[in-house]
Amino acid sequence: MIALSNNPEDFPQLLDLWEASVIATHDFLTAKKIEEIKQLIVEENIFSHVDIYVFLDLNGLIIGFVGIANNKIEMLFILPEYRGRGIGKALTEYVISAHHVTKVDVNEQNPQAVGFYKKMGFKVINRNPLDSQGNPFPILEMDLEM
Repeated sequence: MIALSNNPEDFPQLLDLWEASVIATHDFLTAKKIEEIKQLIVEENIFSHVDIYVFLDLNGLIIGFVGIANNKIEMLFILPEYRGRGIGKALTEYVISAHHVTKVDVNEQNPQAVGFYKKMGFKVINRNPLDSQGNPFPILEMDLEM
């Protein structure tokens, strides 16, 4: 089930899910860099700046989430043990159809994510050599092909 979840009480669970997912998928990040980003998420209250839709299992456990703002996917994370089961696809299809999402930025060094978004119909329109914090992690801007 997919549900809106902008409740600050859910943020610690979302942060734990984010961290587990990043450790599993972002092998270009050091443990120190992951901890720095985690602190930034907390300090800047990042989850409060997006609309968050969660994917719940039958027991009500959050096993994935997508955050959107201004017709753009800002974050999409799935618990590692649930990857490959269509949860990311379901969340992405939901925000495309229900919320008219047409854009996403993705780390170029995360080829699984790049491939996933291409399969979902996005195409690369621009490449930035630095991420939004000025780190040397190239970002691909992608638009949904219509």
